[in-house]
Amino acid sequence: MVCYCQVIDMELKERKPNRLGYYDYGQEGSYFVTLCTRSRLPLFEMEPIVGNGLRAVPRPPQNLIIRKWIRETQNKFPNIAIDKYVIMSDHLHMVVTIRERHAGRSLPEVMQFFKTMTTNDYIRGVKAGVLVPFDKKLWQKSYYDHVIRNQQDYDETWQYIENNPTKWMLVHRKEM
Repeated sequence: MVCYCQVIDMELKERKPNRLGYYDYGQEGSYFVTLCTRSRLPLFEMEPIVGNGLRAVPRPPQNLIIRKWIRETQNKFPNIAIDKYVIMSDHLHMVVTIRERHAGRSLPEVMQFFKTMTTNDYIRGVKAGVLVPFDKKLWQKSYYDHVIRNQQDYDETWQYIENNPTKWMLVHRKEM
């Protein structure tokens, strides 16, 4: 006989905390953030040009949702800036900078808003028959973040984001 409590305990692995327990994510500074789609589904189209709006070909509607909510997130939270980002097929990298301390405007609140709004917009696209359906949640439960500690760290993060599409293409070229 199997005890259902044991089965449940085995299935629910203890998650490693994603945030630094002692760190104040509302203070001024820059953060490297990565959001992944749930089950790493390739719901977006990789964009070789990152976060500067220059691209000669039309953007797919699912990527327009990301771009729209990056702008709207900065409008809703005027104390933050999304300095650079790149949309990959199953994840999004961005540098989020908090320019001044503002009550209730910490990185977790910003990311919660962004994930909620992009999910709602994506659902509208699925219902309209324009976007590929997904299973229950658009994004993974949390997100990865790295506190950018100095200018060298910022520059390296910027370069990582800049090079990510090319690196991905080189690694996955044989699969295409």
